[in-house]
Amino acid sequence: MSTRIERGRMNFGKPPAHHGFTLLEVLVALTVLALALMAALRAGAAAADHAAELQRRQLADWVAQDRLEEHRARRDWPAPGNHGGEAEQGGRRFLWQETVSPTANSQFRRIDIQVREGEAEAGAGTTDGPVLARLSGFLVQPRY
Repeated sequence: MSTRIERGRMNFGKPPAHHGFTLLEVLVALTVLALALMAALRAGAAAADHAAELQRRQLADWVAQDRLEEHRARRDWPAPGNHGGEAEQGGRRFLWQETVSPTANSQFRRIDIQVREGEAEAGAGTTDGPVLARLSGFLVQPRY
């Protein structure tokens, strides 16, 4: 059995006892914790931005669907060309642009609708904003 004498006491082979962490260990742990919290915060912010963008696109898609169904409900037969206007959905303003074109069958017309978010500029039907929704459909010539 080995014996050591430390400061007047005898120690029989036991390692010296540590009481707590060193300053370096605490700093490393805090750095790791800070990095993990920053990553979690960034992921949460990205999820919130993604949800807001999905909401904008869903509302724009509803505007496009409403335009197409409005033509069908009214039994419209719009002239070929471009038409534009504004609509409100979910408290937001959207600009829609319709392109009506003839088809090989004279009883049908193709309608392509694009929707952007924003306010209409004077004399312009669209803004430079990104297209949030696109929809294509066909209208049948009404028989009265």
